[in-house]
Amino acid sequence: MEKVIKMLDFSRIKTISIKKRKNKVKLNDLIKPENSKVLINTKEFNELSNHIINAYKNKKQIILMMGAHVIKVGMSLLIIDLMKKGVIKHIAMNGAGPIHDFELALIGETSEYVEQTIEYGTFGMIEETGRMLNEAIKEGAENNYGLGYSIGKKISDLNLPNKECSILYNAYNLNIPVTVHVAIGTDIIHQHPSCDGAAVGKTSYKDFKIFAESVSRMEGGVILNIGCAVILPEVFLKALTIARNLGYKVENITAANFDMIDHYRPRENVVQRPTSLGGKGFIIIEKHEKTVPTLHRAVMEGI
Repeated sequence: MEKVIKMLDFSRIKTISIKKRKNKVKLNDLIKPENSKVLINTKEFNELSNHIINAYKNKKQIILMMGAHVIKVGMSLLIIDLMKKGVIKHIAMNGAGPIHDFELALIGETSEYVEQTIEYGTFGMIEETGRMLNEAIKEGAENNYGLGYSIGKKISDLNLPNKECSILYNAYNLNIPVTVHVAIGTDIIHQHPSCDGAAVGKTSYKDFKIFAESVSRMEGGVILNIGCAVILPEVFLKALTIARNLGYKVENITAANFDMIDHYRPRENVVQRPTSLGGKGFIIIEKHEKTVPTLHRAVMEGI
């Protein structure tokens, strides 16, 4: 007799309109490129900035891996400016990044008060965010797109009112890959009744292959990890292994981790292990509100 495995019926999940949700982050919180400042002045930070500037001038690969908190503290416009100037050539996000990026484009606000909504079973149960993003992902799966491209295209197709503040929209227009590396169950759109796990898996796996291709061209280049403690450091280590397994020389690299505390995986999987064959690693412990504006201003003044 076949064993019966019980599951909850997600089709019965009740969603609420985004109009009913209070948000912590608004467009006015975003730092404009002209307002970025050097807020950190250390020998280590200056050396890292010079590595990035030299990589840019020598047309080397510069990859940014970023956690969603970078968006939530208002750094999106600085990242977009670095893309427009040709400094950042690839962005990798975890699954939360596109959600906050999309909501900023949609309503100009994001980041709910989880401590309140979790008590009523409404945390993450936003109708518009879940429906539109899952729709984008399913369309992407049907067309063999990656997840990041699918969402950037959806923002463009919908002509969302604040699209110019979206990292994914700008990357889509600039033809810069944004890859999204998802762990099923970690993101609020997986709670939504419209979520298709197969589509999420297909599009995110395609993004993993795209990311690995970018990593394969990173000899003499730079990998930056800003604010992701687990998923992206693990993804990077696997992508680097694939590149080397296939015979690509990826040895002389600059690797840096920016975060508020020193986590094991970024330290080992981004900074130390990947630079064992050459290059230089940096660990910068400080708030994103200081590191990202400093990095933006230092690079802009050096290129």
